[in-house]
Amino acid sequence: MDVIRRNTDYALRLMINLSSNFGKGPVSSKILAEKEDVSYQLTCKLMQKLNTAGLVKSQMGPKGGFFLDKKPSEITLAAIVDVIQGPVTLNSCLHGIGICPRQSKCPISKRLTELQEYIGRFFKSITLSQFLESTNEKK
Repeated sequence: MDVIRRNTDYALRLMINLSSNFGKGPVSSKILAEKEDVSYQLTCKLMQKLNTAGLVKSQMGPKGGFFLDKKPSEITLAAIVDVIQGPVTLNSCLHGIGICPRQSKCPISKRLTELQEYIGRFFKSITLSQFLESTNEKK
């Protein structure tokens, strides 16, 4: 089981690329696809989802493309994951109260809930700017 699905990984790469170009103008889907090794068709689909969610904006025309709608420090990993694949859930029993008839007396549910909450907090604490910082440190 993958916690971060392949399409989400691709979307993260595209968003990190846009972060590195923040304030420099739009980047075309074609360039994003080439630089991040994502098919053009999938890049277009992912960028449309991110645009609909308000994480990026698009600009039409010969010098058009996509750019972040917020600062990289204001866009979290959780926001991108939620848009592309929905929230990460460890087990279907954690989707809500009453999903599982054993939930109230289940010895596993409490610990899974704690882990689920930790993952949620962790994803919300990571921003695109932190990905850029770690990329710059490797150079």
